[in-house]
Amino acid sequence: MKKDFDNQALSLFRPRKLSIFTGLFLAFVAVAAFLLVSKGAPNPILAIFFFLIIWLCSFLIINFSLDRYFYQNIRSIYHNIVQLRSGSSAFIPRKLKDHEIIPEIERILIEWEKEKREEIGRLKEVEVFRKEFLGNVSHELKTPIFTIQGYIHTLLDGGIDDMDVNILYLQRASKGIDRLISIVDDLEVISRLEGGDQMLESRTFEIVELATEVIESLELMAKEKYIRLLVRDPEKSRQYVLGDKDLIRQVLVNLLVNSVKYGKEHGITWVELNDQGDFVTVSVSDDGIGIEKHHLPRLFERFYRVDKSRSRDQGGTGLGLAIVKHIIEAHGEKITVDSMVGKGTVFTFTLKKSK
Repeated sequence: MKKDFDNQALSLFRPRKLSIFTGLFLAFVAVAAFLLVSKGAPNPILAIFFFLIIWLCSFLIINFSLDRYFYQNIRSIYHNIVQLRSGSSAFIPRKLKDHEIIPEIERILIEWEKEKREEIGRLKEVEVFRKEFLGNVSHELKTPIFTIQGYIHTLLDGGIDDMDVNILYLQRASKGIDRLISIVDDLEVISRLEGGDQMLESRTFEIVELATEVIESLELMAKEKYIRLLVRDPEKSRQYVLGDKDLIRQVLVNLLVNSVKYGKEHGITWVELNDQGDFVTVSVSDDGIGIEKHHLPRLFERFYRVDKSRSRDQGGTGLGLAIVKHIIEAHGEKITVDSMVGKGTVFTFTLKKSK
């Protein structure tokens, strides 16, 4: 309602209408003054002629002045706004009639305001993420650094001479260094994937064969927790896919290692493949502890841990799932996760079939 009223009010002050009304007012004033100063009965035809001459002259002068100074300035403002929004001074705005310029400026400014608000919202989200990420990085790095520092100081304070302590502390310090190297390596991998510096070496390979290789490499780790790693119907599921075999191997390793770490003893983790036309869906499902629903949207964030104390006890850098997500997205695909507490978790991603 207010907008309609504003548009109606604005239409009254357009140069042509304003010129007409102002010219009429001046003509009436001039004729009235003429009648007052004239002697005797005025000639009606002369009065009407005088009225029309005054009105026409006033209209032409006022309309020309307003049109020149009002619409020329408005048109200049319109050009500047359009060029500023486009980001190029060479951009040529579309031609508009005079009465279309002000509504168009209003429309552009409303859209621009909406875009800027959305941009500010995204920047705030990025800033929160950046602060959280820096906090997580510093925390993840401090733990092994302080551990290494403690062991080295103990050795320097005399522990180096104790044969029962020196080798043990050096071994523990070495594990802390290995953890630091793992974190840095994983961060470097993510940085390359995000920056597009990680070139994919796409080739055709048999996905069941790759899954079987990964399972065999993790067999000892799984046996420690009495967990079985299996491919469901391997002979029926054989599919040739197109992708970077080494990176997809890393995806399967990370997902299967996660299922072993957080799976229950005597549990089973299945790798299942399904034909979806031009794609193959790969699912890694376990019957472990599961994940609460509110954690799922953030599960692929760097250093995000569902249970921080338990996750660190299990080892790892906290970057495995972030790497998985970036690898799958680098292939132009998506990965999803579904989970129920006490029932287990399923990670699913797609790969293009090889022609």
